Amino acid sequence: MLQPDKDFLIKLAHTKMPFGKYKDRFLIDLPEYYIVWYHNKGFPKGKLGEMLETIYTVKLNGLEDLIRNIKKQYPK
Repeated sequence: MLQPDKDFLIKLAHTKMPFGKYKDRFLIDLPEYYIVWYHNKGFPKGKLGEMLETIYTVKLNGLEDLIRNIKKQYPK
């Protein structure tokens, strides 16, 4: 996976799930089991899939606070 750039991380911190059971929840706040389910099933194509895959990596490495801090430092 490529290193995400600053703008990508800021957008990631502010992006909400656009559909489904967790619609309107910030991606970083999605339950871990849900992200793992997507990892096993296959992430959606496009930007959302790229973001969910990044969230998977963030959660896998215990870096959720990094994204939450970005959200606080760069409010929308």
